[in-house]
Amino acid sequence: MDFSTTALRVLRQVAESGSFTAAAARLGYTQSAISRQAAALERGAGTKLFERHFDGVRLTPAGLTLLRHARTILACLDEAAQDLTGPASRPEPVRLGIFPSGGALLLPAALTSLAASDPRIAVTTREGTTPSLIRSLRAGSLDLAVLTSRPPHRPSDGESPRLHVETIADTELCVAAPTTGVFAGRTAVRTGELVDAPWIASPSSGAEPLLGVWPGLPGRPRVVHTARDWLTKLRLVAAGCGVTTVPRLMGPVLPPGVSLLHVEGAPPEVRRILAARLPGPPPPAVTTVLHALTAA
Repeated sequence: MDFSTTALRVLRQVAESGSFTAAAARLGYTQSAISRQAAALERGAGTKLFERHFDGVRLTPAGLTLLRHARTILACLDEAAQDLTGPASRPEPVRLGIFPSGGALLLPAALTSLAASDPRIAVTTREGTTPSLIRSLRAGSLDLAVLTSRPPHRPSDGESPRLHVETIADTELCVAAPTTGVFAGRTAVRTGELVDAPWIASPSSGAEPLLGVWPGLPGRPRVVHTARDWLTKLRLVAAGCGVTTVPRLMGPVLPPGVSLLHVEGAPPEVRRILAARLPGPPPPAVTTVLHALTAA
């Protein structure tokens, strides 16, 4: 078997992004170039590596096997490039992925702490949904990912070997409402009062659901605004344009004009914040970043 490093990087990027089109955009190639590299990989492997579905591309079992080796090969090449530049004062890179609201919850305190205690650790961050971050971990383009989960609190990842997962914190889901209007002065709301509420939700798909509407409301919720950006959603709430769901841990970073409401008349909706990485002993820098996130 003879695989170029370019082809192995294409394999990793397709696994991470879930499509040839997205991989081409990330790598700066044309889609036809990505398709040629994919075909060359399959010829070299002598077997099918990619499965095309209506919602994107997935790796076959053979593709996943090659991906595990590709991660090792590409990591060794990156390490060799770093060694050639000399070891003096070289930073220790940690690539961290985090779910959309997790940045506001954890990153400022964690990165401030790391800058003071371990300045040689160079953390780069990327925001994404839990499914996309898991793909990035599997592809080897992230070292650590902060995910969120619903009961039974395991990330939806059926691949083997299983990811190593640790709990950072549990947080209750609440409703963010304007401090004026029908919920003014309230600290709690019953589910029946939320049925006809105007909701501000995140765009979602079956594969990548995002926060927005209170889970389990009867009937079809009245979604009046959709926005992926948290600041946009919360500013819309503050302007009285609707309500949205947020983890209680976001309380300290809510903008003026927004209050948190506990939801009564329904079982608590608990979201767990998890840190995930590939199995095996982690590099010391990854362990240090995890400790900083847990402390935050």
